[in-house]
Amino acid sequence: MRKQRKQYNPKNRTRINNAIYAKELRVVGAEGENLGVLSTEDALKAADDAKLDLIEISPNAKPPVAKIMDFGLYRYETKRKASEVKSKAHVTETKSVQVKIGTGEHDQALKAKRAAQWLNEGHRVKVDLFLWGRYKYMEPAFLKERLERFLKIIPADYKLADTLRKSPKGFTCTIERVGKSVKGPKIITEEDEQVEETEEKAEKKVAQSKKKSLDDLLNIEGGLF
Repeated sequence: MRKQRKQYNPKNRTRINNAIYAKELRVVGAEGENLGVLSTEDALKAADDAKLDLIEISPNAKPPVAKIMDFGLYRYETKRKASEVKSKAHVTETKSVQVKIGTGEHDQALKAKRAAQWLNEGHRVKVDLFLWGRYKYMEPAFLKERLERFLKIIPADYKLADTLRKSPKGFTCTIERVGKSVKGPKIITEEDEQVEETEEKAEKKVAQSKKKSLDDLLNIEGGLF
């Protein structure tokens, strides 16, 4: 019984069977063997004999290349290969993590683990020490030391891609992964993120309540450190 031939589908843009209009084709057989250059009529007959489809796999070649195989299997293999290529493709981004003076140890640890995850994925990480109010006028050496203290707890092997410097909002630097491995940062879970969000809200309230006393103290002593 002759196999019912599938026809050209504009969505997949692959010509098969009677939709192939080239007069001759270089044909690959069902077992991968080279059948040479055949007229399209002879190629279709070979596909019929094998009870398979004739699929034009390289339409721009001269002559076009066609393969004898099941079209459903061809589509499956094509999609699988495309998925593998996509999974291997990686777009490097610059992620950002922000810390503040007074950020709790647990919150800092979560941010450090997230930074390590991004490094492990091949991204750069921009680390910002955010300063507000009179914190901006504290001793630069002290502020740099606070940012460096956070960098030291990031559980990853990294190097500075951009030196530590002053920024409009405080101090900043950019780090990038060294080699292909990191020290195995814990995966940040949804529960961790909720804890971090709760701590950030509490941190803002504490910062607001302490701001006035801090300003008064700085006015009196000319700075804390």
